[in-house]
Amino acid sequence: MNVECMPLNGVMLFTPDVFRDYRGWFMESFSEKTLQKHLGVKNKFVQENHIRSTQKGVLRGIHFQNNPVAQSKLIRCTAGQVMDYAIDLRMDSPTYLKWICVELSADNFKQIYIPKGFGHAVVSLTDISEIQYKVDSFYSKEAERSILWKDPQLAIEWPFPDEMMILSEKDLNAPLLQDSDCSFKIKEDEL
Repeated sequence: MNVECMPLNGVMLFTPDVFRDYRGWFMESFSEKTLQKHLGVKNKFVQENHIRSTQKGVLRGIHFQNNPVAQSKLIRCTAGQVMDYAIDLRMDSPTYLKWICVELSADNFKQIYIPKGFGHAVVSLTDISEIQYKVDSFYSKEAERSILWKDPQLAIEWPFPDEMMILSEKDLNAPLLQDSDCSFKIKEDEL
């Protein structure tokens, strides 16, 4: 497994070993033991979600769950190709309001781990795309939050012009970060 620590503290990208032969391929897509050994991740994933987007330019995000049920996520693309975004929302983080994006695809097998305290967004780069992601807290309607994708404070560079982006009503009407009740913080020893 190839492990890459990303510029935002706690975000990690990894590519599993893929064993190919004339029949196709095999890979270990998840192993708690492997995550603990290579990444130091000690999450207990309790739910897996599967999303299918049917148009290029579908944007889902920027989403997170507030404490005490904030979620860490382990995300992979199982069909097509997406651009996956992690946005640091931890007010005391040295990378507060910084974001990164990585291309995930069914062909590159990469997976991104996004810890609690981050916003998450994904944009479909192909007409059909699917992502599957594990979370370490159950879904909570009461804790579910969104931030406006065009928030100027975040200045995220999306892969398509605004007029090509396809969003839900919820995401189109999400508040700016300054108007949200997001209050993530990290402990100094986690830096």
